Amino acid sequence: MNVYDATRMVDVLTPLGYRCTEKPEDADLVILNTCHIREKAAEKIYSELGRLRAQKEIRNGGPQPMMIGVAGCVAQAEGAEMLRRAPYVDLVFGPQTYHRLPEMVARAHRAATDRKAQDRGIIDTEFPVEPKFDSLPVATSQGPSAFLTIQEGCDRFCAFCVVPYTRGAEFSRPVADVVTEARSLVAAGAREITLLGQNVNAYHGFSPTGGEWRLAALIEELVGISELARLRYTTSHPRDMSPDLIEAHGKVDVLMPYLHLPVQSGSDNVLSAMNRQHSAADYLAILDALRAARPDIALSSDFIVGHPGETDEDFEATLALVEQVGYAQAYSFKYSPRPGTPASAMEDVVPEAVKSERLARLQGLLNKQQIEFNEGFVGELVPVLLDRYGRRDSQLAGRSPWMQAVHVDFESAAGAQSAYGTVVDVQIISAHPNSLAAVPVNSARTAGQEPATV
Repeated sequence: MNVYDATRMVDVLTPLGYRCTEKPEDADLVILNTCHIREKAAEKIYSELGRLRAQKEIRNGGPQPMMIGVAGCVAQAEGAEMLRRAPYVDLVFGPQTYHRLPEMVARAHRAATDRKAQDRGIIDTEFPVEPKFDSLPVATSQGPSAFLTIQEGCDRFCAFCVVPYTRGAEFSRPVADVVTEARSLVAAGAREITLLGQNVNAYHGFSPTGGEWRLAALIEELVGISELARLRYTTSHPRDMSPDLIEAHGKVDVLMPYLHLPVQSGSDNVLSAMNRQHSAADYLAILDALRAARPDIALSSDFIVGHPGETDEDFEATLALVEQVGYAQAYSFKYSPRPGTPASAMEDVVPEAVKSERLARLQGLLNKQQIEFNEGFVGELVPVLLDRYGRRDSQLAGRSPWMQAVHVDFESAAGAQSAYGTVVDVQIISAHPNSLAAVPVNSARTAGQEPATV
C-alpha cells in the first residue's frame, strides 16, 4: 500500500512541475513514506532523516533549497514528536492527507522565506471528512503490474496492531471508482492488478445499482476488463474469508492461485490474547475450503513470535500448524510493542533471547517449506508476467501465478525487449530459496527439453 501511495503522490506533484529522480541529493523535495508496524521500521526513519539533513544543509547554500517531507503511518502517529526530534523537516503528513500535498508544499515554500517560521514545519495528520480518493488525479502508468487501493483502515483492533490508530476505521471505495481506476491502469499497460487494503477482504463498496458489493462481486466485475490478465488481492483477515470469496478462487480464471492469509500464531491462547477473533481450527477450515475450491492454490502467512504470554507450548502449536499447512512463503517477526496498543501494556513479557530463539526455529521451518515448494517447479512449464528488467540486457524478471520471482534468460536482448510486459510460457531450469530461473519455452525445446505442464 505504501508503494501505491507513493505513486499517487507523484501523480499529485506532477502538475506542480516535479518529476522523479533516482538520487536524493538531486531532489528539490524528498518524501520518506513510512510504516509504523514495527519499532525497527519506525526508528529507521530518523536514521535516514539524519543523512538527508546533511544533504539539505549543502543544498540550502545554493539557489534551489531542498525540502524534506515525512509521510505515512509514522508521520500520522508521531507528527509533533517528529518535528521536535528533526526540526529541519518541512512537511509531516499522514496517509489520508497526501492529496493536499500541493497546498502543503506551497505553505512550506512560504515558510522557507520567513525566518521566524522556517523551523516550524507543516503538519497535516487530520482524518479528512472527504475521502482522499475523491481529490486524486487519474492514475498514471505503474507498468505491467499495478497496485490499486480499494479499502483502507481496519475495525478488527488486533491487540498488537497500530493500523486502526494510524489508518483509521475501515473505508471502502465505491465500485465505480475502483473500476474506473482499473480501466485507466490497464489502458496504461497494466496486465496484472493487485487490489490493496489493510483488510482487503472486508471490502464493502457502494455498487452502481445501489447497496454494497463485497470483494467477490468486485472481482467478478473487474474480470470484464479486456486485457486484464491477472488479479490478486492483499492483505486479508481470516474472519472475512466469506464463502463467495472462497468460491471465486475456484471459478475466476484471472484470480491467481495464491493467497496471503495471516494467522499470526497457531495457539488458541495467543490468538485470543491477540484479539484475532478466530481459532487455529477456524483458520485450518478456511484453508481446507480454499484448497477444495482451488487445489493448486499456494498460501503465505504472517507470524508473530513472542507475543506477551506466549509459552513454549503455544510456540510449539505454531510450529505444528506450519507443518500441517505447508506454506509457499511467509513473513515472520519478533513481537514489537507499539505505543498505544493493548498488547504494549500486557504483562508476562517474553524475554528477547527467547523470542530470538523461537524466531530462528520458525524461520528455519518456513524457509525449508519455501525451498521445497520452489524445487517442485523445476522442469515445469509456467506462465510468467514479465514486468521487470534483469541484470543483463537479455534477462527479464516477473512473477509466476504462485507469486514466485522468476528470472528468465532470453537468447538476445531483442528477444527480451519484445517480451517485456507480456505473459510468457517459460520452463523452470533451477530453483533457489527466493526465486526461480527459467528460459522461454522455445529455448527449452531447442535444448531438447520437453516441457511439462502444471
